[in-house]
Amino acid sequence: MEQGEKQAAEQATYNELETEQPVSAEEAGSQPEDETVGAVSEHADAQAGENPEAASTTADSSGETSAEAEELAKAKAKVAELEAKLAETEHRYLRLYADFENFRRRARQEMEAAEKYRAQSLASDLLPVLDNFERALKIETENEQAKSILQGMEMVYRALLDALRKEGVEVIDAVGKPFDPHLHQAVMQTDEGGYEPNTVVEELQKGYKLKDRVLRPAMVKVSQ
Repeated sequence: MEQGEKQAAEQATYNELETEQPVSAEEAGSQPEDETVGAVSEHADAQAGENPEAASTTADSSGETSAEAEELAKAKAKVAELEAKLAETEHRYLRLYADFENFRRRARQEMEAAEKYRAQSLASDLLPVLDNFERALKIETENEQAKSILQGMEMVYRALLDALRKEGVEVIDAVGKPFDPHLHQAVMQTDEGGYEPNTVVEELQKGYKLKDRVLRPAMVKVSQ
């Protein structure tokens, strides 16, 4: 009895297995494929969601590069402008420095000349006085009183010459010297023998010089 019930239960189980719908290979593979497609779709959506940010980052980077290039160009232009101004300022400084050096040199030379020729004005004013003394001393007289006066005048004349000589005033040599247009003023020419051509024969008025500067050239007669 128990054995018969057992066989009946096994038969019923078998019948149930036979009545179930078989699953095909396509149906079996459809579920994993749908999952794969979903995964790919989700990855694509993720990428699609990320692309706007990447594009925005690229645009921002491009904008920053353009701004930096513009700032660099402005900086270079400013540097060029400052260099030009510096060059102009340096040129003006050098020109002013050269002008100042020239002014200082001229001032020094003028001071040295003023010191060297400080007696020029006084000596020039005294030359006519010396001429008058020389004319007076050429007078010949037999009067003892007049001779005494002439001796006193000669003493004054010699003292005046000594004072001028201490300041650098000298008489220009003339007679027997070759004619020098810087030292002599020819007012006459002569055919007198015994002299080389263009030689000073006679001195008509004495000339004077202060150190290396001529105060007055000597008036002379020159041989032809």
